[in-house]
Amino acid sequence: MRRLLLALPLAIGAGLALWLSWPDHDVWWLGPVGIALLALATHGAGTRRGFLLGIVTGLAAYLPALHWSGIYVGDLPWVALSVLQALYVGITGALCGLLSAPGDTRPRGRVPHRLPYPVVVAAAWAVGEWLRSTTPFGGFPWIKIAFGMADAPILPLVRYVGTPGLTAAVALVGGLLAVAVRQALATRPGRRSPLTPVRHTALSLGSLLAAAALMWGPALLPVPTDGRTVDVLAIQGNVPRAGLDFNAERRQVLDNHVGVTVEAIRSRTAAGTQRPDLVVWPENASDIDPVRNADAGQAITYAARTAQAPILVGTLRTDDQARIKNTTLLWDADRGPVADYAKRHPVPFAEYIPYRSFFRHFSDKVDLLTHDFTAGDTVGVMDVPTRAGAVRVGLGICFEVAYDDLMRDAVHHGGQILAVQTNNATFGYSDESYQQLAISRIRAVELGRSVVHVSTVGASAMITPDGVAHDRTGLFTAAALDAHLPLRSELTPAARIGDLPVWVCVALLTLGLALRLRRPRRH
Repeated sequence: MRRLLLALPLAIGAGLALWLSWPDHDVWWLGPVGIALLALATHGAGTRRGFLLGIVTGLAAYLPALHWSGIYVGDLPWVALSVLQALYVGITGALCGLLSAPGDTRPRGRVPHRLPYPVVVAAAWAVGEWLRSTTPFGGFPWIKIAFGMADAPILPLVRYVGTPGLTAAVALVGGLLAVAVRQALATRPGRRSPLTPVRHTALSLGSLLAAAALMWGPALLPVPTDGRTVDVLAIQGNVPRAGLDFNAERRQVLDNHVGVTVEAIRSRTAAGTQRPDLVVWPENASDIDPVRNADAGQAITYAARTAQAPILVGTLRTDDQARIKNTTLLWDADRGPVADYAKRHPVPFAEYIPYRSFFRHFSDKVDLLTHDFTAGDTVGVMDVPTRAGAVRVGLGICFEVAYDDLMRDAVHHGGQILAVQTNNATFGYSDESYQQLAISRIRAVELGRSVVHVSTVGASAMITPDGVAHDRTGLFTAAALDAHLPLRSELTPAARIGDLPVWVCVALLTLGLALRLRRPRRH
């Protein structure tokens, strides 16, 4: 019990550090520090105590970081989501506690029976995040360790190892920091150790140097940004009000996007600038189905003809079987809708309610969503005609940007540029918008693509393949973003290897468990 009480402050500090490393605090270096604190707390703690300490860290991190999820629907969904995410950090803590040794050294000549602790920490975080990102109901990969590294020097590494590999690398830095602290503490007077103080000091300094090299070394890796460009105009039209009823005046939202588009084109014309190649509107820009509603369709056609360019329109479509789909339409100035993409991963408890009758026992808020959305079944890519030839655009609607496989699919199917259309009006003036923008910045580097990240209310930005967000907008303002963005067709190493880093970490943990089971007994 005494060891648990001593470890609890470390676990709480770990969670708070992780929270502050994520947007919109963006103190990225606290990410590995937070991991180091949990690694210190769980070292030698065993499975149960490690699990408990991991949950404490998860709650300290996710309760403040996900507070936006309960702004308009009450505390229960927010707390429930935070507790669920914390359980996965509990798994990470349990693995660290189980696979850690009392010390970081072993007598010379003995067959090793434990993995190096930094490797355990790295693998446990990567696997824990992967489980959180895939289960239940498709997972919730929103705030990964990797997604807090958009401004960190280690960012270019994600181009080679993907977000699971970047999380593992940051966690490895945290594990090395934990070892450095433990070795430094081992030199205190009265501490019994088979190693000399000089060797403890050398191990501590070596761990610090390795951590620094891993965190700052990737800044030297190349991140190509060249390629022919496409002129994109992104429209943040704003909504009448924040909250769940943001689309109570659906026609006003549509008119806002038409008006901002027309005004932006007039400004370009006055400045002698040629028309854009493509206009991108956000998710829910027209929640009036423009295919079934002639007035809405005419408004979009007017905007497209004024721009003399096709528009990617975020809308809701109801098919012939009365199924509602969150949809992106490619709207041609002369032909109207010529292509569509339906969101492949509707968000549980936001766009559909799984086991509605069961969850109604806990909250009647489930009935705020009166109709469940249906998932699409085709990869989000569209061929867009431009002055310089066809451009293949990869699509992700709102939370889809957080799912590794969905965004990889877009580039594997030829996407030369990515468009992330989102609506953040339902989360008010919170960190959610900035968290999502950071994810798009990570995706730009990971997949080697420019990203048009456009929201109804902000934050929106034009992101180049080096992860730099240009013309970042504020919240709940109308804005037009204009940029010549490079097109790229190569597949980055991260896009090629997919989830391989996860399986490497699974194999390492399996090896660690096997070594522990065959550990020779002490006599």
